[in-house]
Amino acid sequence: MSLMQQLVTTLGNATGLLTVLICVIAAVLNYFNDPDPVKYTSMAEDIKTLEENFQQQNKSCFILGASGETGKMLLQELLRRNIFSKITLIGRRQLTFEDKAYANLVQEVVDFEKLGDYAAAFRGHDVGYCCLGTTKAKAGTEGFIRVDHDYVLKSAELAKAGGSTQFHLESSRGADKDSNFLYLKVKGQVEAEIEALSFDRYAIYRPGVLLVDRQESRPAEWIARKFFSALSAVSSTSMAISIQAVAKAMVANTLLQPDQKTEILENKAIASLGESAGT
Repeated sequence: MSLMQQLVTTLGNATGLLTVLICVIAAVLNYFNDPDPVKYTSMAEDIKTLEENFQQQNKSCFILGASGETGKMLLQELLRRNIFSKITLIGRRQLTFEDKAYANLVQEVVDFEKLGDYAAAFRGHDVGYCCLGTTKAKAGTEGFIRVDHDYVLKSAELAKAGGSTQFHLESSRGADKDSNFLYLKVKGQVEAEIEALSFDRYAIYRPGVLLVDRQESRPAEWIARKFFSALSAVSSTSMAISIQAVAKAMVANTLLQPDQKTEILENKAIASLGESAGT
């Protein structure tokens, strides 16, 4: 057997083993999957009616984290659905857009270290969306806590004081204020502290691994996303989801009128709602 034939055979065996491994892991993850979410069977049919009714209310919103991957997709979805009369981006720098669809956006540049000085930026919005977030690897432990807890909580407090009745928070799968893991603990703490602010409606979204090709992605993150992307292709799992699905779910959920003031959407519920909202 030639060297090339041996190489082809080895690669073929490795691919086969990887496929089997992914299938096995998929089966295990399905066992630990999120509970079956609420079925939104009629959402795709009713979306236009819901949008029209919402548009007539002449509401406005703000987005925190519009420069991030989920925030970018959320903004695109909001513009496409055209359900708000005014959309304001609140961030640390002015964003540049070339498409005419972004022409009517309002941008408020703030210093997150002195958010209290920018209370006016949070006034007059009916709905707030928060997609702020970083990582320990990128910002260090103190920086992570400052962004994912302090900035997020202060923004929610200002939004509440400024008249917002709805607040939609992108959190993380596994968020738990009693967790031994810092990332999940911080996410859980800020969820609970915002709930204590008593918005008329508070929605928490807990996606799994976000499937997106980040420009700044580190090798380990890239490998993880490719792995979960392959896993999602063979199994519906609570471990991963596309940012498109998260954005669609956040917008679609804004149109709904749930019975409870606070709701938590786990990964499978986010995926189900995003899919039901249609294109």
